Amino acid sequence: MTQIHPSAIIHDSAEIGENVTIGPFCVVEENTKIGDGCELNSFVSIKQGTRLGANNKVHEHAVIGGPPQHLRAGSDLGDVIVGTGNVIREFTTIHRGLAPGKNTVIGDNNLLMVQAHVGHDTIIGNNTIITNNVLLGGHVIIEDRAYVSGAVAVHQFCRIGRNAMVGGQAHVVQDVAPYVTVDGCSSLVVGLNIIGLKRSGFSAEQLSELKRAYRIIFRSNLTNREALERVRREFPSSPAVHFADFLAESERGFIQARSRGRGVDVSRPQLRVLSNEKETTADTSRRAG
Repeated sequence: MTQIHPSAIIHDSAEIGENVTIGPFCVVEENTKIGDGCELNSFVSIKQGTRLGANNKVHEHAVIGGPPQHLRAGSDLGDVIVGTGNVIREFTTIHRGLAPGKNTVIGDNNLLMVQAHVGHDTIIGNNTIITNNVLLGGHVIIEDRAYVSGAVAVHQFCRIGRNAMVGGQAHVVQDVAPYVTVDGCSSLVVGLNIIGLKRSGFSAEQLSELKRAYRIIFRSNLTNREALERVRREFPSSPAVHFADFLAESERGFIQARSRGRGVDVSRPQLRVLSNEKETTADTSRRAG
């Protein structure tokens, strides 16, 4: 049974699903849809052009569907489309797309922590974690299972690849490659996100392939084009090929490694991940690269 607190203000045209809970002092405007099983805590604002899928939980003072913070923003805007099973914590703001048909999209099973800001036309995949005070500028893309740590600022039009981890307070002004870790202090790549990859179920063989591809891209003497072509050639059916697929589409360039390590031999595997998740001595010595 849907439960709406008497103090909540719900526009007559709003579509409210089944088993929805809307708490005290919430505002749900016209041209909105709240999917089945959603829960809005107190003081939540769901503004025009917002579509929430099923089983989303929105905490106090979050504002979803606000107009873009852009000088060109007019009265005709895109929408905010939110998938299912997301948790949106206190004071989070999510803005509409800048033009009709250009939407801000959030997928499924994401966690947006306190005071995260999702700018207009941003696209967030599935199973991501966007932590406290993260700032996502307009037209940002976050791929599946990325982790963006506290107070990270992501410049407009930048992308963060799948399974990447961005350290706290990093300044992201270029694309972040899939699978890597970006150090918060230097805002540079410092290696693969090994812990996150293991938690996501990557096999020992896949991790070994990713390490080899990482060395080709970030630690060899090859140009970017040569490196991506080599990765495609050597890992055509491995998750490592997504390095090439993702980086080949980069328009702003991508963040480089803190230690380039020029001259490293990438002709054969030098590092190995053991099945019992223990690392070799060579791997331990190169964890930061």
